[in-house]
Amino acid sequence: MSAAQWCLKQSVWVSLHERVRRQSRRSDTDDLLQTALLHLFERGLDGLDHPEAYVLRATRNLAIDRARREKRIQFSSLDDEAGLDPVCAAPGAERIVLGRQQLARIRAAFSELDTRTARIFLLHRLDGLSYGTIAGRLAVSVSTVEKSIARALAHLALALMDEGKS
Repeated sequence: MSAAQWCLKQSVWVSLHERVRRQSRRSDTDDLLQTALLHLFERGLDGLDHPEAYVLRATRNLAIDRARREKRIQFSSLDDEAGLDPVCAAPGAERIVLGRQQLARIRAAFSELDTRTARIFLLHRLDGLSYGTIAGRLAVSVSTVEKSIARALAHLALALMDEGKS
């Protein structure tokens, strides 16, 4: 079974998300969990007896790394630095083509989501609504919202990982 198939079959998404939220105590829990799942996709399940534990450990390590980075990095304006020429921020042609291909894969995968899952995902990611607010607005349980977002994230991540099918 691949890591993506394992993710799609999980019934512990709510518990996993809550444990990551409690463990990290950060506002970017969704990002930490998504990054950890991408690491799992890249690594695969070979040699992993407990993928949930791997994901929890990965999110914990990511949270620690981010906290250290935030503590260490001091941001300053480029205007303060005399004589520095800013680097051209325009992406190259290869990056533009890659971005368009990824966008096409995401659009195709998003169109495959059922209407309710797609709507819940957009309300959370684009409108920034909490799970509770979405559940109240759509008259569904918070558990349904959490599972729909997890299903959408796994499906979209799979689409980005499957470059050979585009």
